[in-house]
Amino acid sequence: MKEFLNKIRIPNKDMKLKNKIINTSLIMLLGISLGIFSKWLDNLGINDAIWWQHILGILDLRNVFSDIEIWLFLAITISVFSKTPLRASLNVFSFFVGMTVSYHLYTIWFSGFNPKSYMLIWYGITTISPILAFICWYAKSKNKISMLICSLIFCVMFRLCFSIGIWYFNLKSIIDFIIFIGTVLVLNVKPKNTIYSLIIGFALVFLSCVIL
Repeated sequence: MKEFLNKIRIPNKDMKLKNKIINTSLIMLLGISLGIFSKWLDNLGINDAIWWQHILGILDLRNVFSDIEIWLFLAITISVFSKTPLRASLNVFSFFVGMTVSYHLYTIWFSGFNPKSYMLIWYGITTISPILAFICWYAKSKNKISMLICSLIFCVMFRLCFSIGIWYFNLKSIIDFIIFIGTVLVLNVKPKNTIYSLIIGFALVFLSCVIL
């Protein structure tokens, strides 16, 4: 199995233990910071008279951080730029643990309620994130299997970032479009492979619309 996986993408195991600890700690800190920031945005009453709040309102960051696509984009980015698939699993898991726990605790302490049902969904995502991150790590390569993994990722992001049906294809928002393009750029290794993955990903979306 190891030999087979190495044919898809070869792990880089040169990172020192100290750097591994620092790297993962910073990623968890990023998750904690974004979890707190996300809930702070939820609690913030936008006042257009205040310039920085007016900008937040224009960017609609409250809704951006309430949707799953931004979190998937960040997880994909963390995963593919990790040195090994196991590091990808650990880093993405650390990110989601930091984000979900900080968001949950901030809600309890500062919002005065405990969203148990909502948080169970995110804890479920956190639990399976190491497996998905491990697989996702192999997407950033020129191998055909990598291209297939990219296609599946693009299929998911197409569904999340656009309103798609059998007879329509609409943009949800500029931010969603930026997130989608960001995902394409992060996963791009070879333009030809990326184009093929986008075509296959879109075909899978269309097929799902027909079936469902």
